[in-house]
Amino acid sequence: MKLIHKQYFNPKLMLVVFVLFSLNCLSQTKQSKVFVFTRTCGYIHESIPRGLDLISELGKGNNFTVESSDDDRIFLSDVLFGYDAIIFLSTTLDILNQEQQKNLIKFIQMGNGFVGIHAAADTEYDWPWYGNLVGGYFVSHPEGQPMASIHTLNKNSFFTNHLDDEWEIEDEWYNYQYTNPNINPLLNLDESTYQGGTNGKNHPITWYHEFDGGRSFYTGLGHLEKTFEDKRFKELLRKGILYATGQIKL
Repeated sequence: MKLIHKQYFNPKLMLVVFVLFSLNCLSQTKQSKVFVFTRTCGYIHESIPRGLDLISELGKGNNFTVESSDDDRIFLSDVLFGYDAIIFLSTTLDILNQEQQKNLIKFIQMGNGFVGIHAAADTEYDWPWYGNLVGGYFVSHPEGQPMASIHTLNKNSFFTNHLDDEWEIEDEWYNYQYTNPNINPLLNLDESTYQGGTNGKNHPITWYHEFDGGRSFYTGLGHLEKTFEDKRFKELLRKGILYATGQIKL
C-alpha cells in the first residue's frame, strides 16, 4: 500500500525564511557614498562641525557613508567620481578653480547629486552654472538670527510630510537672487514675521530640482548650531540627502 505524505504549512518556518531573505537583500543593497565639502574663503560658520556630526549620524541609519574635507584637491582626483552625492556645507566665496569646476560639472552630468546647506548659496558668484545648480545666490540678511515663521508648501511631499503647515524657528534668514526658474520650492519664509526680508511673499528657503543630468537639494537653514539639533530640520536634511544620492526616486 502506497503511503501519501501530507505537506503541512509551517508559518514559523516561513517567517524565518522571509526574515533571512530580507536580510540578505539588505546586505546586497549598494551603500551610497557622500562627500561633505567645507572649504571657506570668506566667513567661517561655527555650525560647520555640528553639521558634519549630524550628517555622519544620519548616514549610520540611512545606508550612506560620509567622508569630509576642506581640501579642494579632491576635485582634481578620480576619487570624486566614486561618490553618489556631494554636500557643500556652508562653503563661502570662490573655492574651486576652472579645472575643479569642470570636474564638478562632470560629476553632476554623470547623474549624481548635490546638497547645498546655508552658505552654499554664498559661493562661486562668478560661475553661472553653479548658481543654477544651487538655484540662487545669497544677497543679504537682516541683523541677528530672529525667530520667523516658515510655511510648508506641500504637505504631501516626501521632503516635508513630517512638518506642520506653519512652524517657527530661529536662524539667519538669507535674501536671495533666484537664478533657476525650475526649482521646486518646499518651504517659504514669511517675511511678515521678522524684519529685514527683501524677497516679498515669494521667498523660498528650501527647494529641490533636477539639473544637468543630476539632482540638487538646497536649504537656507543651518547658520546656527542649534538648527542641527532641531528634529524637524534633521528629518528635512535626511530626506534631502537621500534624494541627492538617488536612494529615493520621486
